[in-house]
Amino acid sequence: MEAEEYRKLAAVEDAMWYFRALHGHVWRELKAHTPAGPGRILDAGCGTGGLIRRLASRRPDWRWTGVDVSPLACQLARERGIADVQEASVAALPFADGEFSAVVSADVLYHLDDDDGALREMARVLRPGGVMVINVPAHAWLWSYHDVAVDGRRRYARKEVAAKLRRAGLTVERVTHWNTLLLPLIAARRKLWPAPKTGSDVKLAAPWVEVGLSAVMAVEMGWARNLGDLSLGSSILAVARR
Repeated sequence: MEAEEYRKLAAVEDAMWYFRALHGHVWRELKAHTPAGPGRILDAGCGTGGLIRRLASRRPDWRWTGVDVSPLACQLARERGIADVQEASVAALPFADGEFSAVVSADVLYHLDDDDGALREMARVLRPGGVMVINVPAHAWLWSYHDVAVDGRRRYARKEVAAKLRRAGLTVERVTHWNTLLLPLIAARRKLWPAPKTGSDVKLAAPWVEVGLSAVMAVEMGWARNLGDLSLGSSILAVARR
């Protein structure tokens, strides 16, 4: 991504409704699929460190490591308190085979030309029985100015995500859409309304709007816990095991 997008991300990801929801979904799946006790967790494509900042304190017995190919992202993550951040590509991770209990990759594969290769590499550093949690943007028809601004390559379908995980040698445990309730609003913003003059949709809304959007996401989080997988939504969350 462009430097300005990383700076925007660092400024808003602790408070913006989308990242609160995304990190909540990742936390739910990690908690459900990772055994009790110490573990080492990799955030592959950690960006400016928001996910680690939000989740690290919830399980002090987990040791988090972040990796990002952008020197600026790594610098911003360190400035925001993430100590263990390494500059490297997720397609060539500087770790031994089976080094991690879990690997998280949130909205990263979407930026890569060789997403299959990156998945194989992330699977390589995952220990046998370890869990991978990934998030990617959904629906090719939703492609817009936002994807261009953040240097996206593609948007995904659920079957496509499941097939890629299996090709990486993983057993798929869950593939679900989310951001379902807000999909009509997101589609209207991306496809019908005028595009912003510069940049992506990574920005804070008015405080009352952020509260309302977070409340909608809380309702949807309850669905994800209790009603199973969702078939529509602007994002896809997948869980797989080595």
